[in-house]
Amino acid sequence: MQVSKTQNLLNSFMSKGSSFLLMFFVPCWISAQQIHKPDVESERYSVVLKTLLSHTVPEIGVEELADLEHAVLLDSREPNEYKISRIAGARHVGFDHFDLKNLADLDRNTLVVVYCSVGYRSEKIAKKLLEVGFSRVYNLYGGIFEWVNEGFPVVDASGQPTNRVHAYSQTWGLFLNGGEKVYSSE
Repeated sequence: MQVSKTQNLLNSFMSKGSSFLLMFFVPCWISAQQIHKPDVESERYSVVLKTLLSHTVPEIGVEELADLEHAVLLDSREPNEYKISRIAGARHVGFDHFDLKNLADLDRNTLVVVYCSVGYRSEKIAKKLLEVGFSRVYNLYGGIFEWVNEGFPVVDASGQPTNRVHAYSQTWGLFLNGGEKVYSSE
């Protein structure tokens, strides 16, 4: 019979009479093991994201986002990207010309999810929001690319479903496996 790591840890603490440490450490350790870290399906994309992103803000996966009922979505891509398609209900904030004044109407305790193509620009915007006191901000891990790759819908400028997604560039477009890639600003 194989003993689990958790059981070995418990036995070690118990044999040393460390009941106080056991009561404090084990619940924290078990809780840490249960934290879900978002990931993407493509192994290649996963490697890119793990090295590209600084992981300095909380991240949320596309499936978790799809299950949320009340979140403000902020699209940190540029206007030409946002014009092609976006996640339904997303509010454009951009990246190059991002201005906190455009979010003055949001309560600092609002649940906010920021996204871009892959998560790099949105991570930077999410960090800015946290720095000015927003308390519930997440970066969409894998961005709109992963959203579409996993089969979740996007809409065009008129709110109609579309399969078109601005792929940012030929290089980054390699990670968009769903939808129709668009590179022009139209």
